[in-house]
Amino acid sequence: MTANQNEKSTRSIVKTTLIVCAFAFLFGWGMIPLYRITCEHVLGIKMTEGGVSEATASSFVEDPSRTITIQFVANVNSKLPWQFASEQPSIQVHPGKLTEVFFNAHNDANVAIVGNAVPSVAPSTASLYFNKTECFCFTEQMLAAGESRRMPVRFVIDPALPVAVKQLTLSYTFYENTVATQRVAATGSPLPVAG
Repeated sequence: MTANQNEKSTRSIVKTTLIVCAFAFLFGWGMIPLYRITCEHVLGIKMTEGGVSEATASSFVEDPSRTITIQFVANVNSKLPWQFASEQPSIQVHPGKLTEVFFNAHNDANVAIVGNAVPSVAPSTASLYFNKTECFCFTEQMLAAGESRRMPVRFVIDPALPVAVKQLTLSYTFYENTVATQRVAATGSPLPVAG
């Protein structure tokens, strides 16, 4: 192989590598709006940055004449060695009242693991009226080996919820974020290293 052929081969490899990196970056960047579209338009879950604001939630007027039963379901993907449960199986709330509940997670593994929770609300037609102001599902959750964490969810049911709806189910499924978990193992932090 001549020096000229070697140089062309090297350029070809560099060009291919740059194209693959660009596509990987665009794929990762595109996953955020794709996730948002799936949640909002397919599953009917409102996705705002950090949920609705406390000011928006406090603008609702509580309707003490109605009571809605909220059931909680907590699941863990079979590949994630965590325990995850709600502190209460269900509660009764008045639409318009800001409510706080707690979920508990425990990492059974002997290494730190990062997980992400995917929420869903049923029935899907009522999910448009379920407004979270604080939720562990908005961020990655890193649990050290053997660590337990109590995690809050604050929400308000829009009083415009159709009167026929008397019960909602809020469920979460935790999945391992393998990229962030590998980053924790390599750097000690789930966040990308700057620069």
